Amino acid sequence: MSLPDCKSSGKQPSVAIPHSSVVQLNVGGHMFSTSLSTLRKHPESKLAEMFSGQLKLHTDAEGRYFIDRDGSHFRAVLDFLRSDQLPTQNIQEVHKEALHYNIKPLIKCLEETPQLFGELVGRQQFLSRVPHYKENIEVLIRIARAEAIAARHSTIMICVLQTEEDLGFYNNAINSLEADKESVVTFGPWKAVPSVKDLLDCIQMDIESQGYHVTIQRHVMEKSFLSRSYDYFYKLTFTWW
Repeated sequence: MSLPDCKSSGKQPSVAIPHSSVVQLNVGGHMFSTSLSTLRKHPESKLAEMFSGQLKLHTDAEGRYFIDRDGSHFRAVLDFLRSDQLPTQNIQEVHKEALHYNIKPLIKCLEETPQLFGELVGRQQFLSRVPHYKENIEVLIRIARAEAIAARHSTIMICVLQTEEDLGFYNNAINSLEADKESVVTFGPWKAVPSVKDLLDCIQMDIESQGYHVTIQRHVMEKSFLSRSYDYFYKLTFTWW
């Protein structure tokens, strides 16, 4: 969003809020008409601050107040400000807009919906108990992209250790692996109910949410009478084309 107190670039002059109670908005190319009272409904919100009359805002060529942000879901924000109506679709996208505009009542209501409650209270709370989860996701993507040159697939070995007992066998397990041990990415252990499969589902979900196509398969190790076999390893495969 253009900062309201920035100097005008010349193309979008900065003007003060008019005396009229009706406001014409251009939010990233989406046009809206609303009232000052609607925009000021929640005094702590960014919209209330912008249209408080204390700041100057940019306008477009037609004189509409310009907010330099994607306006695809701004109507849902206005509907809530007008009548406390909650959206039934695109919940996560509207939640992002509510966070951006700091509309706390809308944020709270959306986080109580089934779509966000399970994500925030269930899945994200679980992942917060898996050490270095987000960093490991970034590492997996970085390795896969490095191995993608002139290849259709990139395959990375991941090791999942659910318990402290599993962690105790890590060195033996990694030494039994025939693959490149330096490129193995390890997850766990964690103290939470979800299983190894739940974690693998999360890994796939979070990587695919960034636009990648991945599959995960158990890595089957050759059994030996002289050594123990370990079922901690999985192959994560990126498909590029």
